[in-house]
Amino acid sequence: MERNRPLSQQYDLYTSEDFAVWRALFERQMLLLNQYGSQYYKAALNTVGFEAASIPDFNVVNQKLRAGTGWQITVVPGLVPAAAFFALLARRIFPATCWLRTMAELDYIEEPDMFHDVFGHIPLLSNPAYADFMHAFGQLGLRWNDDERKMELLSRIYWYTIEFGLIREDGQPKIYGAGILSSPGETLHSMAPDTKRSAFHVPDILDTPFRTDVLQEAYFEISDLDQLTGILEEVAVAMRQDAKHSVFL
Repeated sequence: MERNRPLSQQYDLYTSEDFAVWRALFERQMLLLNQYGSQYYKAALNTVGFEAASIPDFNVVNQKLRAGTGWQITVVPGLVPAAAFFALLARRIFPATCWLRTMAELDYIEEPDMFHDVFGHIPLLSNPAYADFMHAFGQLGLRWNDDERKMELLSRIYWYTIEFGLIREDGQPKIYGAGILSSPGETLHSMAPDTKRSAFHVPDILDTPFRTDVLQEAYFEISDLDQLTGILEEVAVAMRQDAKHSVFL
């Protein structure tokens, strides 16, 4: 498919290279995720029916998501402004690109393509606990989207859960964050013996900035997907307390 930032998925326009790219990325990443991926993600991958042989058809995926958790994908040409992004999440809609990188870009691409957006983010939207968390996250973001400070704090929660989150399973760190799930380099780095991994505590996350242009220096682990709801409740309390304090600054 030509990289013209399409606003709808025109499945018949995908080329043989597109299918080859999807297969190469899928198979390479699953070699790692079979060992390091969260059980929740692997189960969700089966639920949505993603496989190496075919690029996901958004119409088919939406039927499965709507039936299970009420979510759906909408096509966007690229990155979405924060306010619009939160508004979509609050309606159980996830914005995703539908174009794929080229074979020459398998190892690095500047802007997220559909392998990151769809392979990384979409499967877990079939999991009720995760789906509810994402919906609540959108609602919380809408509440504070006119406050630059609050948006920065929320971005840290998003970064260390939805994008680069780890989960403890059977005493071992496993991956559920889309930014790791879709990147072999980040996967291996996050699982390396000398990588810093800490238990997830909201005050620590709110105090931890991040960079988008390097492998992460630290990762944070939750104990179960159900913990995510409690995290947002704690974040909401912290936001309200911060807002009260700001009145006196």
